[in-house]
Amino acid sequence: MPIRRLATLALVLLPTLAGLVQADDPPVVSEKARKIHESGMLFDGHNDLPWRLRTENDMGLDKIDLSKRLSSGHTDIPRLREGGVKAQFWSVYIPSDHEFPAKTVVEQIDLVNRMVERYPDDFAMAYSADDVERIVKAGKIASLIGMEGGIAIEDDLAQLRAFAKLGARYMTLTHNKNLTWADAATDDPKHDGLTPFGERVVKEMNRLGMLVDISHIAPSTMADVLRVSQAPVIASHSSARTISDHPRNVPDQILKELPRNGGVIMVNFYPGFIVPEAGQQWQERRALRDKYPNKPEYDAALADYNAKHPKPRHGTIKDVADHIDQIVKVAGIDHVGIGSDFDGINTVPDGLEDVSTYPRLTQELVNRGYSETDIHKILGGNVLRAFRQVGEVAARLQKTTRPEIDTIKPEKN
Repeated sequence: MPIRRLATLALVLLPTLAGLVQADDPPVVSEKARKIHESGMLFDGHNDLPWRLRTENDMGLDKIDLSKRLSSGHTDIPRLREGGVKAQFWSVYIPSDHEFPAKTVVEQIDLVNRMVERYPDDFAMAYSADDVERIVKAGKIASLIGMEGGIAIEDDLAQLRAFAKLGARYMTLTHNKNLTWADAATDDPKHDGLTPFGERVVKEMNRLGMLVDISHIAPSTMADVLRVSQAPVIASHSSARTISDHPRNVPDQILKELPRNGGVIMVNFYPGFIVPEAGQQWQERRALRDKYPNKPEYDAALADYNAKHPKPRHGTIKDVADHIDQIVKVAGIDHVGIGSDFDGINTVPDGLEDVSTYPRLTQELVNRGYSETDIHKILGGNVLRAFRQVGEVAARLQKTTRPEIDTIKPEKN
């Protein structure tokens, strides 16, 4: 081919080729998207900053200055402000097999309160939907407490009530392992959902005004929660299982039930949950475990599998938006939100590196044709509505029902 024709062809194809190369680059935030983002209420469902502070031995808040932009982690005040975060559920997390679950969660709640007290110009504690709106109007970040792991109540409804009085406004029923009263998503089924005691936990949370969080629980447990709960539920940090077949995600049959309940699925940013290939690999590894119950054989098979299957890609903002699209498609625009899991995840999607990057997700939603009203619902309007309804149900139940009381057997002499 003549050189002149090659040069002409290159000039024609160059814009197309450049677009292909840059297809996965984070979207540039337009003035339109920025205005939509700033005028909405970004209300994130799950951030593990308290546990990060604990693991970095900064329970005294002496080492990490959140008022400065940090070079590590996902969260600090400058980046929260840059990202337009207006309300945040801070997770007070407890591992499934922790030796002192209640004590540890109390320490985490105390840490959140001291963190808010340390930075009073930026944070304020919120316990109701009205509190959230008042604090946001005052220009501060409404800070709420979400318990991650029902092991913290130690099978005791009195402790559940105590945590509510300490300010907990949601509880994830399980973490990664089953409890004596509820099946987890990533453990072998034991109860086929909730036990009768588990149903009492849900009922008491309704009465207390605590959001029931269905992240981490098995689909059978989710179905039982939707059957029992009189108030909207949330998944504080889960995504759509149809997009990525990981058990931490919410299947379509549960999404279809959400409109009746009024609940909200808050999309998680963890690549292991949002990238389709990651979900597929999880299922394949699980099949190996079932095939090789003998641990040495399983370890050998897993090592061989890992050698042949490279880790999945990190994913992008587009992957996160795909999960939002799926939840909107099945459950409706009123039932999706954002639950990043920042500072609780070890990898992030390209373009969503920390809390400063949320406006890029708003731009992606604009690019996909979502209206300003719908984007505001996704960013936080839906979860604020659900939280308000939970408070209304609690006010009604407190007038008509008494607290659930455990029968305590007397000790033998």
